Amino acid sequence: MFFGAPGHFIKFAVKSNAYDSGTVPEAARIPKVAFASLGCPKALSDSELILTQLRAEGYDTSNSYAGADLVIVNTCGFIDDAVKESLDTIGEALAENGKVIVTGCLGAKQGASGESLVREMHPSVLAVTGPHATNEVMDAVHRHTPKPHDPFADLVPPQGVRLTPKHYAYLKISEGCNHRCSFCIIPSMRGDLVSRSIGDVLREAERLFEAGVKELLVISQDTSAYGVDLRHRTGFWDGRPVRTHMTELCERLARIAEPHGAWVRLHYVYPYPHVDQVLPLMASGAILPYLDVPFQHAHPDVLKRMKRPANGEKNLERLARWREACPELVVRSTFIAGFPGETEAEFEHLLDFMREARIDRAGCFAYSPVPGASANELPGMLPADVREERRARFMAVAEAVSAEKLKARVGATMQVLVDKAPALGRKGGTGRSYADAPEIDGVVHLLPPEKASKTLKVGEFTRARIVAAQGHDLVAQPI
Repeated sequence: MFFGAPGHFIKFAVKSNAYDSGTVPEAARIPKVAFASLGCPKALSDSELILTQLRAEGYDTSNSYAGADLVIVNTCGFIDDAVKESLDTIGEALAENGKVIVTGCLGAKQGASGESLVREMHPSVLAVTGPHATNEVMDAVHRHTPKPHDPFADLVPPQGVRLTPKHYAYLKISEGCNHRCSFCIIPSMRGDLVSRSIGDVLREAERLFEAGVKELLVISQDTSAYGVDLRHRTGFWDGRPVRTHMTELCERLARIAEPHGAWVRLHYVYPYPHVDQVLPLMASGAILPYLDVPFQHAHPDVLKRMKRPANGEKNLERLARWREACPELVVRSTFIAGFPGETEAEFEHLLDFMREARIDRAGCFAYSPVPGASANELPGMLPADVREERRARFMAVAEAVSAEKLKARVGATMQVLVDKAPALGRKGGTGRSYADAPEIDGVVHLLPPEKASKTLKVGEFTRARIVAAQGHDLVAQPI
């Protein structure tokens, strides 16, 4: 099980029913674009926007680099492993195709010369852009592979082109971040917070639910700060005024989801005081009682060096208050072990916090000195083996807490969203409860139904009785 920010590498095909490139003149052939998407859900959302625009303009897509007229690689540049994977993917695309456009976070990263790192490593790429740059990417596509024809309105589904399964989708509400955490270079790549119009966000949510989405995952760099850059100005949705603010956004999303019986899940929620106002929505079931909160550490001195906007003692108080308001609340978080200057006492403080906070799902990274991060200049850089040893110790505590909480669910009946169901579930299937976000948390292994008439369908909910806990997962009997 992988805990932490989910990663994606997607090479895909959308089948064309228009032309066979071997039987029509070159002028009439539909250009094909191959696409590789790496990184977090925010990068995935950027990829979806680009793909939607490509389809709107009549481009086809290819399932191979070699069979395409052009390749687009959406990169990740957050940690060293992600940079290597992105550079390797660009190299593979160049070797197999030769015509490559690069976008995403790595595109905004400078190399040793002060120029683009991508250009330094792969000078033959056709164009390089940073993240959330759909217009710039399309301009580059037009320059090197002109548009085939005027688009028809029915080429693009109302919800746009999605890389996720049909029954869940990510909804990005803002871009960038106003924090300047010392270990992070995201603001230098994605810029300061830029919130989307609340009307646009809610209209996209409507289209997704109408298209059959049963789980909407709200994402951003800082979901709690939604609308701060707009001074929470009033927008309009469905002819009614609505404030550009996290709490009002959640209220409206809950209303839109209700007729469809769909879930709304919140990610990247900083523990600001106004998050308390969302807990009643969770307690009532209008929003999933699930919060993805990036605590990162608990010791006040480490948090100060990290330039984080909170401290551990307040977070323990917040967690107690949240759980009092919503006893079913599940909290997932990420932490960093071995931050520069972290003493053994400070690390033990973090372990004590984890035991007391009882985080349901926790991931931990050993500190990685990301080039460009100000934390690299702090004194007290720890050896790599110490950082890794502390990460392992943290995960041992985190996994013990998680296992204890999962065992407590045995005997309960839960609603499960089915992700896989071979042969209509006659041999069982796989799904997720409200406590499990796709790709980063556990799953619910569904046993074959006891009743012959009971079937399981992907993208639909089923009631299931939890019969066992298995590592990070649960085992359940559909009822």
